[in-house]
Amino acid sequence: MRHRVAGRRLSRTSEHRLALRRNLTAALIEHETISTTPEKAKDVRSFAEKLITLAKKGTLAARRRAIAMLGDRDIVDYEDGRAVRKGTIIGKLFSELGPRYLDRPGGYTRVVRLSLRRLGDNGRLVLLQLVGEQEVQPKEPKATRKRKRTKSAEKGSTAEEDTPGRENGTEQASRTELEADTGEQK
Repeated sequence: MRHRVAGRRLSRTSEHRLALRRNLTAALIEHETISTTPEKAKDVRSFAEKLITLAKKGTLAARRRAIAMLGDRDIVDYEDGRAVRKGTIIGKLFSELGPRYLDRPGGYTRVVRLSLRRLGDNGRLVLLQLVGEQEVQPKEPKATRKRKRTKSAEKGSTAEEDTPGRENGTEQASRTELEADTGEQK
């Protein structure tokens, strides 16, 4: 029994699971979006968010811990058929991603379900993405929205107050209907 044992096995040994987690996280940091299965995405998500939290600290000790957890592979891009080194995963994590999420308390990734299925085994697919810069900007406060609603509600109530005798008009109409009904019954 696996009582109180956290984490997913993913049908792999512990070494294979760790290598999978490191490779997917490195790909996520490099490309900022990856396509994988929902189970792997949920497993990688927490690992990647812990690394981004380390990158927010930006200290030498945090950088060394990140290298120990993830490794420090190169980011390679191919230009004119030649491999060109663009930097390292840890360098991008600490120079770009850490400062990007400095004001964000957590939730650096999102999982978006895709309707597509994998061709080989018809497995479900999701996109694991880093939340973009446009998401970091704060939304309009709720209190402001409520004030707008109350102003429009007040305008609606003033319209009813401006038409005096409206209630009297409806009462008179209902009285005439009652009189007409009683007249028909007699």
